[in-house]
Amino acid sequence: MDKFFNSPFMVKLQNFGQQLGSNKFLGALQGAMMSTMGVLMVGAIFQIITAVGPMFHLFETGDAIYNMLYMPYNYTMNCLSLWVVSLMGYNYAKAYKMKSPIMNAIDCTICFLIATSAFMTTAEGVTALNMSFLGSTGMFTGFLVVFVVVRIEKLCIDKNVRIKMPDVCPQFLVDGFTSIIPLFFNVTIFMIISIIITYVSGGTLNLASGIMALLAAPLGVLVSVPGMFVIGIFASALWCFGIHGSMIVYPVLMPMMMQAAAENAAHAAAGEPLVFFPVALFTALGVCGGAGNTMMLAIFGLRSKSKQIQAVAKVSAVPGWFGINEPLTFGMPIMYNPILCIPYVLTVPVIMLCYLIGYKTGFIIPQWIPVLSLMPMGFSAYLGSLNWRNALWVYLMLIPSGLVWYPFFKVYERQLVAKEKEAEALEAAACEVE
Repeated sequence: MDKFFNSPFMVKLQNFGQQLGSNKFLGALQGAMMSTMGVLMVGAIFQIITAVGPMFHLFETGDAIYNMLYMPYNYTMNCLSLWVVSLMGYNYAKAYKMKSPIMNAIDCTICFLIATSAFMTTAEGVTALNMSFLGSTGMFTGFLVVFVVVRIEKLCIDKNVRIKMPDVCPQFLVDGFTSIIPLFFNVTIFMIISIIITYVSGGTLNLASGIMALLAAPLGVLVSVPGMFVIGIFASALWCFGIHGSMIVYPVLMPMMMQAAAENAAHAAAGEPLVFFPVALFTALGVCGGAGNTMMLAIFGLRSKSKQIQAVAKVSAVPGWFGINEPLTFGMPIMYNPILCIPYVLTVPVIMLCYLIGYKTGFIIPQWIPVLSLMPMGFSAYLGSLNWRNALWVYLMLIPSGLVWYPFFKVYERQLVAKEKEAEALEAAACEVE
């Protein structure tokens, strides 16, 4: 493995990753992701509580207590793109040394709400908040919004396109008036684009849903076994670029999954053998700790020599057992990190192949009971099939996923340990000078 990681290809890949990290836009993106750790963790805690409560009959899904406990999740994880856009807009503007990055962050948030048609009017004339793209589903749209908004506002500053105020005015008033013209330009641009997309689609799409539909369009024909491998690799690769790959492919595959479950439920009721449908392989996308099968990365990280990795792993292990790996994905980070993106994508076809072998040998059976709620590893596999071997199989998948993750984890760990030692040495030298 050392020869592989020291090969010209991997050296170039690592250099490419370092260049990505020095890019202002991608640096702002990674900074925003890491800054949302508190949002992610609080949301994950309440998501786990609302998943476990009904299991022990403490409360039932949809009752008053459940809705109250689910509220923090709605304001954290279900609004994740909103907070990422705000933080990213601030970081991106700060990278360009713009005078009032907080105003740029607010402008990005406003344009993002326009792009996602966040406020809609119902048939009864009531204005309601559309949450469809405020969560991680709208994140890629948010990235595009931040890039456009900040660059236009930077252009306005460079060209001195602003409302000029007397020097005696307070700075906060100057900042407020300075933002008027750039914000007007940005709002107008996103409104026009949204109106065009809505008109062309007959009112069925907005900018955010249009982007999702464009990405999902080629997936409908890939329903064979080789096609599922392509879809799995494609979905996990999208995650590496900040696009919610699972949500891109899920709407396409969901009807097929429900149809397969219904047909097998009929076979089970009639006492007939269950039928394997290729769409069942979609489970392999995140069976071990969420998308990218990151559970073993969290386990390895618990004993890491890197303080950063160990800290992220400690807060990510339990949520990962429930399939919530956003703290790990954003905390390491995995996105725009070539060293970790490779195993993140590679685990999917490996686990898919294992599942295909399991189905073909009859050790595991297709799920015929739809289980859509959040549960710990193995629980939904058992409840969806009433077969203990399906649950056991989930934990057996930790072995191949761990074999994929370990060498890449060690390379990344060495890099971070070296950086941490360098930072400690600089800090010690600074203390000696003082």
